[in-house]
Amino acid sequence: MTRLTVVCENTAGPVPGILGEHGLSVLIERPGEALLFDTGQGRTIMHNLACLKKDPRRIGRIALSHGHYDHTGGLEQVLRLCGPIGVCCHPCALNERFVAEQRDSRTTYRRAGIPFAHSALEALGARFVFNTGFTKIGKGLYLTGEVPRTTSFEKNDQRLKVEKNGRYVQDTIPDDQSLVIESKKGLVVVLGCAHAGIINTLNYITSQLPGRKIKTVVGGTHIGFLGEKQLEATIEHLKQFRLQRLGVSHCTGLAPAMRLMQAFGRRFFFANAGTAIEIV
Repeated sequence: MTRLTVVCENTAGPVPGILGEHGLSVLIERPGEALLFDTGQGRTIMHNLACLKKDPRRIGRIALSHGHYDHTGGLEQVLRLCGPIGVCCHPCALNERFVAEQRDSRTTYRRAGIPFAHSALEALGARFVFNTGFTKIGKGLYLTGEVPRTTSFEKNDQRLKVEKNGRYVQDTIPDDQSLVIESKKGLVVVLGCAHAGIINTLNYITSQLPGRKIKTVVGGTHIGFLGEKQLEATIEHLKQFRLQRLGVSHCTGLAPAMRLMQAFGRRFFFANAGTAIEIV
């Protein structure tokens, strides 16, 4: 049996003492293996692992959904306890990136990338394993790699920037990827932020694993920062997957989450810090 536990998330769940932070981290435990998908912002990961009675020294691998600080900020703390260890990610996850913020009539650019140097992480025991395509990383376990952007309605977040030739330009976040877990009852998809678009992501997964149905989706959807039209189009396309469970986190936003709850009823849940799911 596989157990999925949300370690870090914006809101805290029913586990006594557990804390929330802006970020995401999910622990996947299978017989003989523990994999950490993202590490949150770094403010709660060790505290929450202790509240959940999870020993970080048992973590055998780390996978990163993308290179933003709220998904990579706990990496240093985890590596200090369980390194040397494989860290699976897209090579662009280590790039510097920014968020554009409007203040009065002036635009400022806040750093939003991974807060550690590549060399510093390697010194702590990170053994980077880079992937760009759909990659099998274990029995019934996959990383999507780069997700093709094919839908007409899923747009880039215009606030997200990279620096190129002295100018701030759109960050398309090519490193955005999700984790896929095979089970007897279908596929379980763990999203980081779904910057590539949740529908683009699910469509790509079904194209890579033909004949397999997606039954559960958990994680960040990034629909909290985008327009109403995209939200409604996303909901209509999500319905076509006939999901059994949809657990949203982090960058979904409360108002969009309420729309998803209306659309999916009892199949919907909040995947906040402390949420645990058994995958058969």
